[in-house]
Amino acid sequence: MREIEVFIDTEEIAEFFMKELIQRGYAPSEDELEEIADITFEYLIAKCIIDEEWEDEV
Repeated sequence: MREIEVFIDTEEIAEFFMKELIQRGYAPSEDELEEIADITFEYLIAKCIIDEEWEDEV
């Protein structure tokens, strides 16, 4: 099995959803997008697609 590092940015997720929802005729608020991004991040953790690891910054 091969392991790779993936960095998930909730701001990037929010921007992606904003673009996709607007294309579909929705007008989400920034607060709604932040919630969607957080839920998506939590979903990826719950499905073991990503591992939530925090590294101490120097």
